[in-house]
Amino acid sequence: MSRDEKGELLVGLDIGTTKICAVVAEVYGRQVKIIGVGRAPSVGLRRGVVVNIESTVDSIRRAVEEAEQMADCEIGSVYVGIAGSHIKGFNSHGLIPIRSGEISQDDIDRVVDAARAVPMPPDQEIIHVLPQEFIVDGQPDIQDPIGMTGVRLEADVHIVTGAVTAVHNIVKCCNRAGLNVADVVLEPLASAEAVLTREEMELGVGLLDIGGGTSDLAVFSGGTIKHTFVLGLGGHNLTNDLSVGLRTPLREAERLKEEFGCALASLIDKDQVIEVPSVGGRKSRRLSRRVMGEILEPRVEEMLTLINQEMVDSRYKELVNAGLVLTGGTAMLEHIEELAEQIFDLPVRIGYPANLEGLDEMVDSPQWATAVGLLIYGTRHDPAGGFRVRSGKMFTRLGSRMKEWFKSVI
Repeated sequence: MSRDEKGELLVGLDIGTTKICAVVAEVYGRQVKIIGVGRAPSVGLRRGVVVNIESTVDSIRRAVEEAEQMADCEIGSVYVGIAGSHIKGFNSHGLIPIRSGEISQDDIDRVVDAARAVPMPPDQEIIHVLPQEFIVDGQPDIQDPIGMTGVRLEADVHIVTGAVTAVHNIVKCCNRAGLNVADVVLEPLASAEAVLTREEMELGVGLLDIGGGTSDLAVFSGGTIKHTFVLGLGGHNLTNDLSVGLRTPLREAERLKEEFGCALASLIDKDQVIEVPSVGGRKSRRLSRRVMGEILEPRVEEMLTLINQEMVDSRYKELVNAGLVLTGGTAMLEHIEELAEQIFDLPVRIGYPANLEGLDEMVDSPQWATAVGLLIYGTRHDPAGGFRVRSGKMFTRLGSRMKEWFKSVI
């Protein structure tokens, strides 16, 4: 991390399937002041996973250089978001005896280590171990047991894992772009930092981050995360459906989606007409905007229905008392809020990054939620226990896991 005379500089880098966003901020304690942003089309990723390293590196460089120019600084270290269908989340339980009678930080570390000691496929790497609650001598719902007296300490944690190769390649791309990775952060966890309120997390809320390649769900209750899930469908699927259905290039389909897209066809004026570019040099066509809605609505409905079914099957929907918050680029689709309320039978709002200063109007959109959330995450978490590339520990761990995996498949 670099410092100047005014405040600490933090950088959030959202490496998405359709776009890469970089946000630079000066941090004064918990106060975040945006001083630079950069954005570039994402080339080289599919559903959050790197499929072309050189193209991804080039896209990262372009976004970072734009942010550097605006902030008038040189970026060396970033907090990186990660998503993709390879991400898995599950809950685990740990139990230890308390050695001295009074619970210390060492006891907390030991019980969390006990909870994370679970069998795991060799091609998976732990990204986060997130404490949910501690139990002292059978007394549950304890958030901070340090200083309490007891003989037995238990912990419930939520463990998030990702594919070793996918995590490795994200970090490798950042390194080739001249960046150190301070920490790798699950994208919905980062987005939650930017768009959720403490009251929502306490009462129980679902966060659905609909990006280009995936739709990422995180359920919070009692102030802690309870469940995560990744659906391998996102905004790119909507764009592809439009491209095929309207017989127009993907780039034009993306533009039409952003300008005229609607999640409820019945709310579109049937007399409203749009101009649709054709392929192969053919003339543009004029079509009813409702045709677009009739293509988009079934796909959006399918995505939201699958997420709702996951919440029901996991039995965490009953915890979502404060409703659902939609964020990510696809959350900007007109009337998606109303469609989500119909499907989930819950109150729904669109999540915008909040509590910022400086160039906050430049990131006042759901599509910037992850990048801004990564900044806020950086102010609240010490990355010393996470992925740190400078020390080489990450590649040591990743390398050993990859060797185990290759041995198992050969």
